[in-house]
Amino acid sequence: MNVRFRFLLICSWVICSVPAWIRAQASPPNIVVLFADDLGYGDLGCFGAEEFETPNLDRIAENGIKFTSFYVAAAGCAPSRSALLTGCYPMRVGGGGIGSATSNKGLHPNEITLAEMLKEAGYQTAIVGKWHQGWSHEFLPMQQGFDSYYGLPYSHDMSFAHATHPETYPPLPLIRGNDVIAVNPDLSRLTSNYTKEALKVIRNYKDNPFFLYLCYNMPHVPLFVPDKHRGKTERGLFGDVVREIDLSAGQIIQSLKDNNIYENTLVIFTSDNGPWLQYGDHGGSAGPLREGKGTTFEGGMREPCVMQWPARIPKGQVSDAVVGTIDFMPTFAAISGGQAPTDRTLDGKDITALLEGKETKSPHEAFYYYSGPELQAIRSGPWKIHFPHNYRAGDGKWPSHGIPVPYVYPDIGLSLFNLDADIGETTNVIDRHPEVVKRLRTFAAKISADIGDSRLKIRGKNNRPVGMMSKESFERRGW
Repeated sequence: MNVRFRFLLICSWVICSVPAWIRAQASPPNIVVLFADDLGYGDLGCFGAEEFETPNLDRIAENGIKFTSFYVAAAGCAPSRSALLTGCYPMRVGGGGIGSATSNKGLHPNEITLAEMLKEAGYQTAIVGKWHQGWSHEFLPMQQGFDSYYGLPYSHDMSFAHATHPETYPPLPLIRGNDVIAVNPDLSRLTSNYTKEALKVIRNYKDNPFFLYLCYNMPHVPLFVPDKHRGKTERGLFGDVVREIDLSAGQIIQSLKDNNIYENTLVIFTSDNGPWLQYGDHGGSAGPLREGKGTTFEGGMREPCVMQWPARIPKGQVSDAVVGTIDFMPTFAAISGGQAPTDRTLDGKDITALLEGKETKSPHEAFYYYSGPELQAIRSGPWKIHFPHNYRAGDGKWPSHGIPVPYVYPDIGLSLFNLDADIGETTNVIDRHPEVVKRLRTFAAKISADIGDSRLKIRGKNNRPVGMMSKESFERRGW
């Protein structure tokens, strides 16, 4: 055996003897974000669900970290997604109103998305599922940094499937890349087709770092599952739908194992906003939290979140640090070797130290709850202040069969809650803590000057524009 061959043999033996989790740390991780729609804080087993089980999602928590104070930046579908993609509060990147079936708005092409940032770092990028950042060509994912796209451009209820007014919506397009490949697709196959597409992405991209953004349309109403998944839970159709999402997550995890990339893949599961309570048994559960989707109470914006990354995240962690989807941009930049945008303001923070168990404290001094352009609440530590506003709620007569109750709009006055002692926001303690109120008002003045507050008629100095499609583009819809 010559000297060179012996040297190569020894090197190969050394490399193969190093544990996979150590080798994994030498290369950027794959990143998989599983994003549900209208799933409530109480809709995972590890967050208290009792009428159905989510063993695969619970296992992600067991193998990594469960965040109990995890927030999206809006209580509605489109602005929540804008925040995830840009690392900014929605008000900073154009506010709400993006992405409905009849809207002429979209995420501005000049915004830098997670996909664009990660592509610069050498990643392949894919989105499967619901986009909801504008439906015309200039706003679709392929123009926002994604190498591939398969899914719906907005919520599937903006279609023939709407519970009460289907006639007000155009045909529902299923898109691959930039092309409509079907109209009014079979919605009972949506989750399973998304999963199949995501598994293809993993197989095709496994040899390079990749970012997979898998956005389920479910359990947003109307609810659909294949016949083989019906009747499997005590929670009826809603439970069956969440069960299928859990099965999908299990398939994704198994595929990572089968393709030998499990150790060095960060997997995140969360949802875009809280449950649509007005749909009763077809809506989810906020668990111990107050209210749901469309409100700035905890039930609207505080979401279940679990993450695993065997190479870096210690098992079995539970964190109550205030973090959220706005933190994905700086965190993904840190772990990928990429560069978060430096030519514009970001609101997110790098939470890598929290993931690794090296830190326990939130990097956010304050978190802001906007409803459209209105600043309605602020959290700092355990304290949450609500400024006077009205909010949507149901009338308490829970329906069945996916038909919503009428909204009512009660008011809440200036209120202070200690979320550590009162997670349900039931007891206003504002008269007992004037110093806390004063400090939170200071935060309010700062953010209002920065990005605005319609309640106080403040426009803000650092807002960026929403994307607006041309009249010609709007009129030549074509499907």
